[in-house]
Amino acid sequence: MQGTQFTQSFHIPGTLSANLAIEWLVPYDCQLIHVSVSNTANSGGTFIIGTSADDNAYLDTSDVGNNDSFEFDKADFVGAEYPHIVDGTKVLITVDFDGAGGTAAANLTLVLTFTEG
Repeated sequence: MQGTQFTQSFHIPGTLSANLAIEWLVPYDCQLIHVSVSNTANSGGTFIIGTSADDNAYLDTSDVGNNDSFEFDKADFVGAEYPHIVDGTKVLITVDFDGAGGTAAANLTLVLTFTEG
């Protein structure tokens, strides 16, 4: 189903050596409906999704995957609801590259799926 859905993808090649702060502005009112994340290392890395004002407003601390892929949806989001994001909001994805001092993530890919409205 395509409809009014769109994705925003981020790929960071190689082994991460520091934490990341990925920021971008949403182009119009939308809802976050799905997140997919993967990396190619057996990593303890984590990530959160929110805004510049509240860095975990949409998704609390989650694993980046252990040489695998994970997905997150309504039940995983803060309040178990699809986050509604207003046009022009700065979305912030904060990545802890190695979690609590574990193995660094590598070839990290994040895909966020939104629906308009």
